[in-house]
Amino acid sequence: MTSPLFSLATLEKSIESRTARVGVIGLGYVGLPLAMAVATAGFPVTGFDIDVAKPAALNAGRSYIEAVPDAVLADRLERRLFAATADFAALAACDVVVVCVPTPLTRHRDPDLSFVIGTAKTIAAHMRPGQLVVLESTTYPGTTDEVVKPILEAAGFVSGRDVFIGYSPEREDPGNRHFETSTIPKVVAGDGPDAARLMAAFYGAVVRTVVPVSGNATAEAVKLTENVFRAVNIALVNELKVVYEAMGIDIWEVIEAARTKPFGYMPFYPGPGLGGHCIPIDPFYLTWKSREFDLPTRFIELAGEINSAMPRHVVGRLAEALDRMRGQALSRSKVLVIGLAYKKNVPDIRESPSLKLIELVEERGGAADFHDPFVGEIPATREHAALKGRRSVPLAPAAIAAYDAVLIATDHDGIDYAAIAAHAKLVVDTRNVFARHAITADTIVKA
Repeated sequence: MTSPLFSLATLEKSIESRTARVGVIGLGYVGLPLAMAVATAGFPVTGFDIDVAKPAALNAGRSYIEAVPDAVLADRLERRLFAATADFAALAACDVVVVCVPTPLTRHRDPDLSFVIGTAKTIAAHMRPGQLVVLESTTYPGTTDEVVKPILEAAGFVSGRDVFIGYSPEREDPGNRHFETSTIPKVVAGDGPDAARLMAAFYGAVVRTVVPVSGNATAEAVKLTENVFRAVNIALVNELKVVYEAMGIDIWEVIEAARTKPFGYMPFYPGPGLGGHCIPIDPFYLTWKSREFDLPTRFIELAGEINSAMPRHVVGRLAEALDRMRGQALSRSKVLVIGLAYKKNVPDIRESPSLKLIELVEERGGAADFHDPFVGEIPATREHAALKGRRSVPLAPAAIAAYDAVLIATDHDGIDYAAIAAHAKLVVDTRNVFARHAITADTIVKA
């Protein structure tokens, strides 16, 4: 086996000179932008994915992630700074291996680390001395040291001597054009001082700002804290929305006035429910881990309950509006849901509340279609299998008028909201989009 000093010195030199080959496992919303940022910094990158269609598309110059334009991908391919593969034996040629795989929840809302565990075992099968292995997937504090590290060491490699292990939480925000991977500060940590130094050196070559913390568990806690903060505050305004609705007060007007205070307040906005991979899921990683210490996480669990109840509340408001304004039951109504993606201007439907809204309308006997300029067809999902294959309907005046109600679930910028207001029999707006566009009509109801 190569001597520890030689492995560490060689790895440090290759990172400093940017000749280290970097392997990025998982070429989705996190992994592919990271791979491009690393390649842009001058490192040769090999992207890995178990879905053979992704490497095939990328190697042909076709990106499926908006944050990675085809032109950028083509440039990195032409300069031989990036190539993708489904052959994980190529991990042996990598000096740095970064893991960006999903960390979902089970049906019982417990952490599902199957992707992390399976990937760690794959890495262990192809490891060699002198590699830096980094986990970026969001998870509970202790995962890197208590789950990943033992798997790698079981293959005969000692952390801090033969292999170096670190954690750096991803901070991607799909659709946010104000930030990109290289401009978002990167929290980094390592298992021991050598790993920590390597982490700072590697990410320092890729992003503008590196934020070192004391250990992997702390770095894991940073990511959870960021998402718990958002989940709890969104739950607060969702609860206030329900309370103020009963009082005849517009929550959106309240927030806009409150945000003029220059200190002590930060605006969060209500909606039809939480979507995306992070906020609906990550807080429950902490609630699960806290049980090990017999400590309750009442705030987090209550926030989850409030946010999870929002789709049902919205459909209830829809039913009330149909009955009050049109004298029509939801069970006899056709509803058009605007926006299937979980947030505006992206094609990402992970955990999207729109899927639940469609199901709830149909559970109550209604019929539901959707329109989304970014999502042409509903793909296979674990929780909403019956919706697979449904296609976005065109948004034409005659089509809008054919529905009994239009439900605004996602406020994409490219939607003709004036046309919706002009032709819809009833509009239920969960995003305050009509007020923001200064569009008024007697048929618009906020929910």
